[in-house]
Amino acid sequence: MAGAAIDSTERAGRCEVLLSGDWTLVSLPTPIAELDARLRALAERSAAWDLQAITRIDSVGAILLWRAWGRRWPASLSALPRHRSALERAATIDTDRRSSPRFLRFAWLYALGGLVVAAGKNLRDVVILIGQLVLDVLHLFSHPSEFPWREFSANLFKSGAQALPVTALVGFLIGIVLSFLSSLQLKTFGADIYIVNLLGISIIRELGPVIVAVLVAGRSGSAMTAQIGVMRVTEEIDALATMGISRSLRLVLPKVAALSIAMPLLVVWCAAAGIVGGMVSANLEMGLAYGYFIEALPKVVPVANVWIGIGKGFFFGMLIALIACHFGLKVRPNTESLSSRTTTAVVTAITVVIIVDAIFAILTRNVGMPR
Repeated sequence: MAGAAIDSTERAGRCEVLLSGDWTLVSLPTPIAELDARLRALAERSAAWDLQAITRIDSVGAILLWRAWGRRWPASLSALPRHRSALERAATIDTDRRSSPRFLRFAWLYALGGLVVAAGKNLRDVVILIGQLVLDVLHLFSHPSEFPWREFSANLFKSGAQALPVTALVGFLIGIVLSFLSSLQLKTFGADIYIVNLLGISIIRELGPVIVAVLVAGRSGSAMTAQIGVMRVTEEIDALATMGISRSLRLVLPKVAALSIAMPLLVVWCAAAGIVGGMVSANLEMGLAYGYFIEALPKVVPVANVWIGIGKGFFFGMLIALIACHFGLKVRPNTESLSSRTTTAVVTAITVVIIVDAIFAILTRNVGMPR
């Protein structure tokens, strides 16, 4: 049984396409997306189509051609009567429901439903991934020698040590900007000394963890998704499964563990840089002495705020790594899927971080606030 075949030639500046073989469900090549892409590319060139060499065609092959033609008949078509009747049936069956008045009326509801279904599937897969990680941790308790120390240390270095310069720079600049803008208002009411309260609470408790999370999601999260995605494209993950190596134990667990440990340290580092930047700006703008700032900071900012920031860093790091690994494992073996999944991973991670930060703010609203 001959499979579906496509031959195209250029004659007198016109593209002629000859289709042959069996255009049935069992004969079409897989993945069918490549065949569909080639047909659409030929249809865009206003080609002349010759279907007389086709031996058999079913509804799947007819719908594939009809959609490739943009749901309209080509300008030049040569086909046997039985092939044309199959195409006519496909034209009546494959109606574009998106152009119907009912769909246009409830298009927003269809889009919302699609987003909810996609979010539900991703949430289910993340929960499954978390369950697999729990099983891996339990396995490592009985087999500690199997812990992937090299992968863990490599991810800890890339996600933590190499992120120190950029987090310090951003934290320092945020501290300067926040101190400068706040001083303009505080000087109006003669409340200069309260700049210490404002900077300490806002940077240590809120801005530090969120800024670090956004930076890490864009820097380390995208790198994790891209790394696992490239391994999916090059079939390295399939090779690990063939050799009996757990992908979650070797790929996911080291990244989640490393980022969960690195994030709290980065939060403290970024908050310290932000406090230093705010202190410098307060001294230059308001003449506030460095000694007074350092002496007043622990008095007006309870230590509970530091633990809240560290706790946020731990959960943010774990969530960013889980989301990055989840979307990396969802990459299909093509470059377009790799780029789209990487973008989706970063956007999703930042969105989840903001939502979780809001939950933290509600749960800890009465903790660490000076009375």
